[in-house]
This record gives sequence, structure tokens and C-alpha cells, in this order.
Amino acid sequence: MSQGERNLQEMHGTKRRADAFYNNQMIDYLNTEMQEFVKARQFLFMSTSDAGGNCDSTFKAGEPGFVYIIDNKRLMYPEYRGNGVMASLGNITENPHIGLLFIDFFEDQIGLHVNGAAEIIENDELHTIIPDKNTRTALFAQHENRTELWVVTTVHEAYIHCSKHIPKLVDTKNLTDWGTDDTKNLTDWGTDDTKKKGGDYFKVKQSKKERE
Repeated sequence: MSQGERNLQEMHGTKRRADAFYNNQMIDYLNTEMQEFVKARQFLFMSTSDAGGNCDSTFKAGEPGFVYIIDNKRLMYPEYRGNGVMASLGNITENPHIGLLFIDFFEDQIGLHVNGAAEIIENDELHTIIPDKNTRTALFAQHENRTELWVVTTVHEAYIHCSKHIPKLVDTKNLTDWGTDDTKNLTDWGTDDTKKKGGDYFKVKQSKKERE
């Protein structure tokens, strides 16, 4: 959390709600539910900024499992050969702060924010992160040896992005009754129903109790 958000909470009278969110939905590691959620994703949205605070956002994708969970404090994803600009990687060399957003648009309509510190790992340095040779070999095979670099993120914050404004993506070409109430109103926009917003989807309360 930032001082800026705290200042605005005080200004707009939302501190009590914000504290409830911090206490009930935010942790500084990936619990089991979060790890399984990440493993099932085929894409993520990522934000970085350079030393001057100039931001860049981008999209990363791969087969489920392309984001590898190292442990409950670290995850990593591969950087494939691209256009050579390396905007995000360049930012990371100047400013390690990174924001990752994983979203399920298709089933549960829920999201996971992961904020932390990133570092770039070369292929020949991967043994410092993944000591087991068989695991490294499997990772390279999984990505068909297309990986040029890896980005390792150490988790500082992990928390839910509720279902409230996440649309359900469907193939409208295969819906003969598209436009009816059942297919048109796939999202309960603006709801304050805790259950409809996702509730404690990642079981953060339980994780906190287990650590007490």
C-alpha cells in the first residue's frame, strides 16, 4: 500500500473499508489457492515503470503453467524472442517494482493482483533460482527452448480483484439467443453482494489463521 492511497482514504472517508480489505484480503505471499490459480492461467497483464516513473503496460501469454511458481514468495515467467524493444525489461533494470494481474474471464470471473520486485535472469543463471537440473530441463522443454530471459518476481502483496466489474467472455457466434437477458447480463455490474464479488475466493482469512 502507498501513502497516497492512505491519504485519499482519509480524505474520502474510506479508511475503515480499506482496512477491512487489507486485513481480510491481502497477504505478502502466494497461498495454495493463489498458486493454483496462477498455474491455470494462460496470460497476465504486467506493469512496470522506469526510474522517472514513466509507465509501461503489456500482456504476456503462454500455455497454462507458463508462469512457474518457485515457492510461495517467488514466481517467474519466460521472455520469448520479440521485437527487440525490451521496454518492460529496460524498466526493470532501472526500477524493480512490478505489478502483475491475472484474470479468469471465462469461468469464475475473478482476478489476482501480485505486486513485488522483479529481476532478470539469463538462461545460464537459472541454476541460481532453480537448482534442480531436471526441473530446468523440463522448463526449457515446456517452452520449446524459445526462452531468452526469465523475469523473477518476489511477492510483496497478493490480493483479489473481485468479480464486480470483470465481464464473462463468451463466443457470441455460438450463442443463438445472444441478446436475451440470460446472455446479455453476464455480469452483475455495481453489485455490493460479497458473494457475487467473489467473497474470500483465495481463502486469505484461512491462510492468515494458519500462520498465527
